[in-house]
Amino acid sequence: MIDIILDDAVWADVDEGTEALLQEWQVKAGDTVEAGQVLAVAELVKTSHEIFAPTAGRIAAIQVPEQETFGRGAVIAQLEG
Repeated sequence: MIDIILDDAVWADVDEGTEALLQEWQVKAGDTVEAGQVLAVAELVKTSHEIFAPTAGRIAAIQVPEQETFGRGAVIAQLEG
């Protein structure tokens, strides 16, 4: 199982305790995805960030629903590779 998170690099200049908003999922649990495919869009400090599949596989679970917030390092979905 591969944990999907918002890349650490986008949190670099963000204050501790700040949360991101999961704006939109472009896949659902059970979908097969390709490496590099956009899985979701999240907003962090008024900037949208696409979240990509690190490898091909199947979305096993979505942990953070649309319009919910999450913190640095939070697992937002899991991918079976």
